[in-house]
Amino acid sequence: MPCEIPTISPDRRGGSSGGSAVSLAAGMALGSIGSDTGGSIRVPASACGTVGLKPTYGEVSAEGVFPLARSLDHVGPLARTVTDAWLVYRALLGSTDWPDLALRLWLPRGYFCDLLDDEVRTRFEEAIAALRLAGARVDEVDIPHSPVTPAVYLHIHASEATACHLATLDSGPERYSPTVRFRLEMGRYIQAGDYIRAMNAREVLRTEVDAAIGDHDGLVLPTLPIPAPPVGAESVSIGGEQALVRALMLRLTQLFNLTGHPAVSMPCGSTSQGLPCGLQLVGRRHETEAILRVAIACEAHVVMGPTARGDTDVAAR
Repeated sequence: MPCEIPTISPDRRGGSSGGSAVSLAAGMALGSIGSDTGGSIRVPASACGTVGLKPTYGEVSAEGVFPLARSLDHVGPLARTVTDAWLVYRALLGSTDWPDLALRLWLPRGYFCDLLDDEVRTRFEEAIAALRLAGARVDEVDIPHSPVTPAVYLHIHASEATACHLATLDSGPERYSPTVRFRLEMGRYIQAGDYIRAMNAREVLRTEVDAAIGDHDGLVLPTLPIPAPPVGAESVSIGGEQALVRALMLRLTQLFNLTGHPAVSMPCGSTSQGLPCGLQLVGRRHETEAILRVAIACEAHVVMGPTARGDTDVAAR
C-alpha cells in the first residue's frame, strides 16, 4: 500500500533545524541531525510533533558545523520516537548499547509555567498526571534566577554570534536577511563588561540547575509555551497580552544552552487545531544517556502525537 505523507505547512517548522523536523513529520526519514544554540533542535521538534535531543555541551562534536555562538552551539539528533533518537545519539557516539529505565523528576514551575498558552498548559498537566499515575515521582522545585535567562542569553549570544560572523557582516552584509542581519549587528553594541557579567550569571544559573536536579533523574517542563505560530507572525496573544514570538519560542529552551545540560523534547498531545505540544526533559550534565532512559520510560505514558507514536515495528526496534 502507498505510504500516506502528511502535509506540513510552513507555520509548523519552528525555524532553525526545521527541515530536519519536517522530514520526520512528513515520513521522509526516521532520524536526522540538527544544531541547537537556543532551542533549534527542541523548538522545531515540539512544533512538528517529533523528538529532538540537545546533548550535554561538547558531547557530540560540532566539527564541520558552521558556528553561531560557539559556547552555546550543540549538535544532536531528531527522530520520530525517543527510541529512534536514542539509536541515532548512540550512533553519533559510536555505541548502540540499550538503557535501563528509571523515573524520578523535578517540575520547575514559576518562570517555566507562568506564561503558557491554555491548551499547552492543559496538555502539559495531562502529561504530568499520566506520569504520576504510571508511578513516576514528580516533585516541584524552584530555580531562583531563571527569570534573568533571556538577558544573560542575549548578551552572550549576540557577542559570540557577531564575532563568528563579523568578517562576512563587514564584507557582504547583503548576504543576510534583514532580520538575521539585525540580530547579528546587535553584538557590536555589547560591551566587554556586560559580556563578562553575563558569563558570571551563567555560572550562577548552571549551579542552580545542577542543584535543582539534585538526586533526581531530571527536570520536566514544557518545550514551547505556545503552539507553533503562523509563519511570519511577530507577536501572539498569551495571557491576555501581546508577546513577541521569538522571545516566547526560546523562553523555555535557552537556559539549557547557557548551562550545557542535556535536554530532549518529545510530543505530549495536540491542541484543538491539531498543533503538537512538546514535553521537555532536562538531565544532569554529562549524563545524556540517563535522561534518554527517562524519556524512553515517559514515551509509553504521555499522550503523544501521531508522528511520535510511530508504527509498532518502529517503536519496538
